[in-house]
Amino acid sequence: MQMNSALRKLACLTLLTAPLAAHAGTKACRIPSFPQEVQCGQIVRPLDPNQPNGKKIEVHYVVLPSKDRNKLPDAVFLLAGGPGQSAIDAAGFGESNLGKLNRRRDLVFVDQRGTGRSASLKCDELETSDKILDSDGAFKATTDCMQSLQKLPHGDLKFYSTSIAVQDLEAIRVAQNYSEVNLVGVSYGTRVGLEYLRQYPQSVRRLVIDGVVPPDLGLLGTNAQAALEGVFAECAKDRRCSAAYPDLAGTWKHLLDSTPRQFTYTNSRLLTTITTKIAREDLLGMVLKALYSPSMTSVLPYAITQADKGKLDALLTMSGSFNQAGPGGLTLGMHYSVWCGEAYAKPRPANAVSDQFTARSAEMYDRVCATWPRAEIPKEFFNVPPSKSPVLLLSGGIDPVTPIRYGDQIAKALGAKARHITIENASHGVMGQGCVRDVVNKFLAAKTDDEALTVDVSCVRQIPRPLVWLPPTKSTEVGATANLKKAGE
Repeated sequence: MQMNSALRKLACLTLLTAPLAAHAGTKACRIPSFPQEVQCGQIVRPLDPNQPNGKKIEVHYVVLPSKDRNKLPDAVFLLAGGPGQSAIDAAGFGESNLGKLNRRRDLVFVDQRGTGRSASLKCDELETSDKILDSDGAFKATTDCMQSLQKLPHGDLKFYSTSIAVQDLEAIRVAQNYSEVNLVGVSYGTRVGLEYLRQYPQSVRRLVIDGVVPPDLGLLGTNAQAALEGVFAECAKDRRCSAAYPDLAGTWKHLLDSTPRQFTYTNSRLLTTITTKIAREDLLGMVLKALYSPSMTSVLPYAITQADKGKLDALLTMSGSFNQAGPGGLTLGMHYSVWCGEAYAKPRPANAVSDQFTARSAEMYDRVCATWPRAEIPKEFFNVPPSKSPVLLLSGGIDPVTPIRYGDQIAKALGAKARHITIENASHGVMGQGCVRDVVNKFLAAKTDDEALTVDVSCVRQIPRPLVWLPPTKSTEVGATANLKKAGE
């Protein structure tokens, strides 16, 4: 029997306005990243996978549902960085870069065990400190953190490895009844993506890894010296920069050679004035953090020059050196649990320490990881087998921690289904720069593997290095005022 016209219109209107069905095991909720309701879920997992009836933890996740009634079954999972970042806290970043895919696919953000809402290993002693800690103070605070965490019900720190965490991801995929899923990993998230692909190749449709961290990488900061020297070289070639900051390399050397020394600065969060002694390794740490971002790198000549004059505020602020607290910060208990287990599972090569940045990183982790409980890492973890699913690798030419050669190494291991895109003027994490997000979206949305692996990426070659930042002068202020006045006439 046919509906009359009015009934058909009413039925269509009802379908269009009906609320989306909740996902299995989730309920409507709100999180700071989104103005609209999303779906929040949690899954109970054994702390020790070998003891399924032993202690349990809850792994929390958020689903941003597709609003298309013909949605596709292959959701997109964002794998956060760090290790130690909350994927739920980074959900806004994920939606801004992967939002086009959300029309027909769910976006899923899982707080990896030890982060965010999932059996958090938060270190208040370190993450909410209002002062810059010297190396001895930082080590003591880290030791205090470890001892506090071990008293928690979920405080057996040996069960927070990448290999165990991807088993949680697979359990969520199954619980949500997704078919093959798409994974997007940034920085440490690339290691998670590779391990998930190794353990569950049948569950992966596509994988994007941005700022590739190989499974066998044992030290951080192994390209920082080259990245900093690139800043000096670019400044020497640029007329504006060389005029404002002549002999930038010499200024940096003078600054390092003059430490340790007293600095007075303003805590940018509390607006209090502090005087303290800053050591050489403190400066190296601040500059390393600034090198992560091209926009911060463009300010680095100014910050180094100011620091050499005894003014540390710019370098401190741009490196975020006061604390790790808040969205985007690291859960440091989880960070050390993962990194100490995986980076120290194999002997370090004799030539691993190549520059002052790497030496600083090695000294810090050697000291902490000597006593931090370590997970048992399967030997297969360090292998990257050929992939049967398309993998897009992204690397930046001025990345201080995951240089292009890491991407080349992993692409070779993954085989014919891997495509490595390099962007000369990009730093660490390139997905949000220029047209790269469009390339990623097209790769994930492509209907066939061949289409995915042949996506046009020519636009990434046009991404420029940011111009060096110069402080405003009286003449530029006068010129800007004149232009505004003229525009208003």
